[in-house]
Amino acid sequence: MRTIWIALLGVALLAGSAAGASKSTTVDLVAYSTPKDAYGKIVSAFQGTAAGNGVSFDQSYGASGDQARAVAAGLAADVVNLSLDPDVDFLVRKGIVPKNWKANAHKGIVSDSIVVFVVRDGNPKHIKGWGGLIKPGVKVITPNPLTSGGARWNVMAAYGALRRQGKSHKQAVQYLNRLFHHVPVQPDSARTALQVFSQGQGDVLLTYENDAIYAEKKGVHTEYHIPKATILIETPAALTKTGLKKPAAKAFYKYLWSTTAQKAFADQGYRPVLKSAAKGYRFVRPPGLFTIDSRKWGLNGWTKVNLRFFDPNKGIMAKIERSLGH
Repeated sequence: MRTIWIALLGVALLAGSAAGASKSTTVDLVAYSTPKDAYGKIVSAFQGTAAGNGVSFDQSYGASGDQARAVAAGLAADVVNLSLDPDVDFLVRKGIVPKNWKANAHKGIVSDSIVVFVVRDGNPKHIKGWGGLIKPGVKVITPNPLTSGGARWNVMAAYGALRRQGKSHKQAVQYLNRLFHHVPVQPDSARTALQVFSQGQGDVLLTYENDAIYAEKKGVHTEYHIPKATILIETPAALTKTGLKKPAAKAFYKYLWSTTAQKAFADQGYRPVLKSAAKGYRFVRPPGLFTIDSRKWGLNGWTKVNLRFFDPNKGIMAKIERSLGH
């Protein structure tokens, strides 16, 4: 009987061990629309590490503002990568992301890019600077600034560029109003806007530089121009409070700043925030590059910009959208 009991105990332990080995940890990743291909490589590489062994991922991609609202409404998220700080701060106010989400060496910024102009082959409308976007007959494609973080970067790139040219706040806002009267359609996200432009709509697309590079990599010949003055796009990532309770999620979040992950971002056209990962890539730095914190050009950081420009009731862009009948 003792021999039988020991044998049965051995079988039970083996079965328990096998069940434990087969049971994987799932990390819920929620991101804005454009880094999906980069994450395809990053997740795969992470799963090949000791920390990522046996870890599976549930992934969701979409317009940044929509994604933030979906997480607030209950969409499972352990790691979020949204297109701008206010979308993460919205989740802080909802009690989903901790207040100290910027507490790492890169202040939570996982990748960079810039706003560029994608034009038709040969640039038949001769669009070189911001003034070219409001020439008669020019149609501009940009996402909806009330849903898309990419659209908000586009808006602030235009505003900041006009201020750098010596225009007043009032004149820069007048430019935005004229610009959006040249926009025939406003897709919900940057990636959808790229698809709309690729299907033949519009003369110029305002978008992330990485999306222009992405299109070229996918076999769609893409000619793009970097305006002399444009904004540095800084995209944040954060652990949610549920993610903080998962060792796998914490390890994956940390892995986003590894050389391997940063090079995966660079391969997809993003400008890596880790300097060592930027070697071998040729990213042009425009002479008039500015950031969302450039007070000299009236930007003053996302907290003030978001309220001033994108408040759904009183914001500058809300008023422009209403003038368009949206």
